[in-house]
Order: sequence, then structure tokens, then C-alpha cells
Amino acid sequence: MKRFELIATSTFGLEAMVKKEVEELGYEINTVQDGKVIYTGDAEAIVLSNLWLRCADRVLIKMGEFKATTFVELFDKVAALPWEAWITPDAKFTVNGKSVKSKLFSISDCQAITKKAIVKRLSEKYKMDWFPETGPSYTVQVSILKDVATLTIDTTGREGLHKRGYRVKQSEAPLKETMAAALLDVSYWQKGRILYDPCCGSGTFAIEAALMAKNIAPGLNRQFASCFWPQVPKSLWDELRHEASEAIDRKGNPIIYASDIDRNMIQKARENAEAAGVGDCIQFFAKPIHKTSLPHGDYGVIMVNPPYGERISDPVKVSQIHQELRRLSDSNPTWSVYAITSADTFERDFGKKANKKRKLFNGNLKVDFYQYFGPKPPKDGENFKAVPS
Repeated sequence: MKRFELIATSTFGLEAMVKKEVEELGYEINTVQDGKVIYTGDAEAIVLSNLWLRCADRVLIKMGEFKATTFVELFDKVAALPWEAWITPDAKFTVNGKSVKSKLFSISDCQAITKKAIVKRLSEKYKMDWFPETGPSYTVQVSILKDVATLTIDTTGREGLHKRGYRVKQSEAPLKETMAAALLDVSYWQKGRILYDPCCGSGTFAIEAALMAKNIAPGLNRQFASCFWPQVPKSLWDELRHEASEAIDRKGNPIIYASDIDRNMIQKARENAEAAGVGDCIQFFAKPIHKTSLPHGDYGVIMVNPPYGERISDPVKVSQIHQELRRLSDSNPTWSVYAITSADTFERDFGKKANKKRKLFNGNLKVDFYQYFGPKPPKDGENFKAVPS
């Protein structure tokens, strides 16, 4: 298969987790930059990346990169790229753009010039003056940073990789699925250890953990733009989807609990879990955090996105929730606690400085990920028994 450069984009701060995932798929990393991991792959890599990457936002084909300080320069260099290798004569394509700290700051002009240059190139290569636009869809992005333009084609499509397809219902301020998967990946949690989210909302942490534990490919049940491209055959998608389906661990269930004060939200979380195919893997229950207790068992993990901002605006109530998390933590010192929040009072309320803190962005919201490490379990302690609270 022909090889080319791919870019797995990510939320700022999650690049290391995306790099790890790409390497686990068997691909060599070319470079890691802010918000992107660049690697070499082929048509199979497009399929596997979209099916299996849990932490990345999108998978892009890198068409070219060059300096451009004038619109003439942008036009000529875009027109020199081999667009016909991907965009078919009957394709419909759009151009998105962004520009940061560059002389070419007008995004609309950059988009228009890029599209005009691509049309010129395709017209010459296909000997066509008019394109029917009845075929597959392609989205081109022109991204200019400090006068360096990067041209890509999006293999993922209109919905990013975080849209797993299971979120039938969601809370007012949902955590992105890709963010939840990444935070689980860097935590002490793994299959065989108890996981508990006492402020579960629509169930994202619990569901992503169940998908990971069952080895269910996050993109298994959804379609991507590149599913309809002739360069990525349907037979290849069918083959790799079948392999992904066969790879699901159907023996036993992970030990995952999730609760919330809102009974309606718990019902939504259950529906989301059912839609994800992991409804039987999670024990949901409605209970306010001050009435909860840890599930029985040692070396478990609390993974929580405590309410703040849109979900709860009262700073006193926010502080009380943080204090209740400390109460839960103190009830069994073998447990670890991981909390993501924009509330800058978390450590003060929790009464303890985090072992590690990571600055991230949940969408456009700046957040901190507080990590409190419990002791490592004994080497022979892979299976921990738990009973409902």
C-alpha cells in the first residue's frame, strides 16, 4: 500500500497519550507537536486509526506544508500539491481554515484561495471544467501558523472521534469521551481494579472504562468520511471492523460503579451505557455524594469530574463535594483519587496537595487534573472482589 503522512490531532496536553496509542497500533511517530501527532501510514492506518484511537480528536492526511506570506504564494503552492491522489472527479469538497500569528490573517480569503487553487489543479489533471459533486465528501483544511501553511484532508468527517455514537443523553456540561479515555489511560486504573465515579452525570468515565476493559474499539459502530473514498476500499473497512469485533473481550465484566444525585441523569447514563453495549458492565445508582461509601475492595480508583460552572454555580456546594471526596478517600487509603475540575479551590477543599497536577482544556475551558496516588496493589492481586455500596 502507498504510504503517506497522517496527523492525529488531540486536545492540548493529551499528545503523549495519543502518541502511545498510535505506537500501539504499530506505526512509527515522525514528530509530536502541540495538539498533533504526526506519523507515517497507509490506507489501513486510516481505518485502524479511526476505529481504535480513543484519545485523538481527528485523523488527517497531511498533503503539504510550506511558508506563505502572500495570497499568490499560497495559491501557487496549494495548486502544486497532488490533490487528484485523493479528491475524485465527482467529489464534493469544502475548505476550512484557521490562521494564527500570520500575515495571511483573513481566514475566509485563505479558504477561498485554497479552494480555487485545488479546483485549478483538478481541472488540469481531470481535463474537466465542471464537477458534478455527486460523489464522496472531502474536507480540506488550510491551517496557517506563523506564516507556515499546513494543508490536510480530514479522514474522520463532520463528527470528531469523540462522537462514539453512544451518547443518547448527556449532562449540561459533558466531559468529552476522548478526554475521559485519556485520563483513564494515565491513571492507576486498569481492568481488574475497581472504578467508582460518584458524580457520574451522563456516565462518560464509567462507559469509557467499560469500553477499554472489554477492548471494544471506540469507532466500531460509526461511519467516517473515508468509509466512502475509493482509496480506502470498503472491503478493508469490513475486514478490520470484523477483526475489531472478534477482539472484544466477552469473558467476565469489569468492576465499575457510577452514582449521581440526579435520578434522571442516572437513567440517561444507563441508556448511554446500553447504547455503547456495556450496560451490563456498570452498576449505576442514584445517591447524593454525602451518603455514598466506597465499594468494598482494596486498591480501587475514584475517577470524577465533580460538578462546577454550568452544573453547579454555588461555591459552597462545590466545596462540600470536594470535602466529601476526601471523606471517601480517607475511608480506604489503598484507593487512588483522580479529579478533573476548573475549580481552583480543589486542593484547599480536599485538604491535601495532589501528588501530580496536569493542566488541560475541556473544550475551551481550562481545567486541572488532580492525581492522588494510592499504594500499588500486590503483584498477585489482579482480581479484586467488590459488592454494591
